[in-house]
Amino acid sequence: MEKFFSAVQNMFKIPELRKRIFFTLGLLAVYRFGAHVTAPGINSAQLERVWGEVAGTLLGVLDLFSGGNFRTISVFALGVTPYITASIIMQLLPVLSPAVKKVQEEGEVGRQKMNQWTRYSTVVLCAVQTFFVATWLSRNNIIADTYWATAMVVITLTTGTIFVMWLGEQITERGIGNGISLLIFAGIVIGLPGGVMTVSERVRAGDPMQTLGVIFLIVVLVALIALVVYVESARRHIAISYASRRVGNQTFRGQETTLPLKINMGGVIPVIFASSVLAMPQTLFSAFPADPNDPTSTWSKVAVFFTQFHGGDPYYELVFLSLIVIFTFFYITIIFNTDEVADNLRKHGGFIAGIRPGAPTAEYLNGILTRLTTVGALYLAFVAFVPQLLLSGFKVARLPFVGTSVDNFLTATPGLSWIPTGLGYQFFFGGTSLLILVGVAMDTVSQIEAQLVMRNYEGFLGAGSRLRGRRS
Repeated sequence: MEKFFSAVQNMFKIPELRKRIFFTLGLLAVYRFGAHVTAPGINSAQLERVWGEVAGTLLGVLDLFSGGNFRTISVFALGVTPYITASIIMQLLPVLSPAVKKVQEEGEVGRQKMNQWTRYSTVVLCAVQTFFVATWLSRNNIIADTYWATAMVVITLTTGTIFVMWLGEQITERGIGNGISLLIFAGIVIGLPGGVMTVSERVRAGDPMQTLGVIFLIVVLVALIALVVYVESARRHIAISYASRRVGNQTFRGQETTLPLKINMGGVIPVIFASSVLAMPQTLFSAFPADPNDPTSTWSKVAVFFTQFHGGDPYYELVFLSLIVIFTFFYITIIFNTDEVADNLRKHGGFIAGIRPGAPTAEYLNGILTRLTTVGALYLAFVAFVPQLLLSGFKVARLPFVGTSVDNFLTATPGLSWIPTGLGYQFFFGGTSLLILVGVAMDTVSQIEAQLVMRNYEGFLGAGSRLRGRRS
């Protein structure tokens, strides 16, 4: 701990690093200030009543990444969500369009073009999303049902998102980096004190079982954080050899290096995809509710089924975990092309010992990537499921055939009675939030440590050690 506090002190001894840290904190303060500025024409009381019905829909997922701004429809209501969506689309486009792929391969010029297209796409996506948000607000009597009120919401929220995007880019360029990630991080962290206070009140009530529940929750939380840190920093190193080459009268000796592959190359994106897809049915039935006078219609029956389709429901969990695995394989296949990597190695004279260049190398890399992706997908599913189990439980009574008997057994067994209902804490803690918090914290600390080591200061772990972030 002494070395850690010494590293924190060294952070503020370097003028440039100190300036970057204060600059980042200042822009984060501006972002949080905007969260308290409500868009014009919002009926806050009506919004609070309506929000209780839609918290589990796609709007709830949107609220998570906006740092709670969407719940109050602040000027930053959409947060960085349109920018993230546009970035993902731009990552997928080179696979679908050879012309975009050609631009991507143009080096620094191509990167600047892709960034510019991402910004334009963000504005377009934001305008479309804010129009639907304004329509939803007017249908629920949260704003006046007029063209002027709709236009004001669209203009305000679009401008707010563009400003948030600018804040993120400024933090990346002039702050400590990872601007967009830090904005999401700040939005999630701001809700943690309220969750801690809620749990503390339960403990102060004096119930021994409540205290044991809190201790169990903390132990699981610490264990999950340790697992996330371990997996996110783990690498599978593949030895790469480069043959000797002659350029003019000079001969360059062969080099030995490694190709590091992460266990979880997809990050939190597969979990976001899965959460968004599963939130769509609730969003659909919230926008188009079933007719209460016709409970026998197909639409009404499906609506009744999906009213129970949320965290803790066995069918929901099965689909949710399956989607995480599917999206993990899909996303990694898009972002890591083994054929392209093998071709680049061959062009630069690199090879894997015992593996022929070209197609055999691609096949070898594909086999390793498949095994790593399998482990990474199971890891993401586990991290996403455990917090949900603790907070929402696992409603085994919904299982066919054996559900009722298993539910009776768990309910009657001391120590297991919490499984069908969860621990009952309204704690701001979920798998997606945990992955974002730990991952962004690791990236930020890694970048700060790199600045310290570059200036001959010891890092957070002392001399000879280096804390690696997800991007290292």
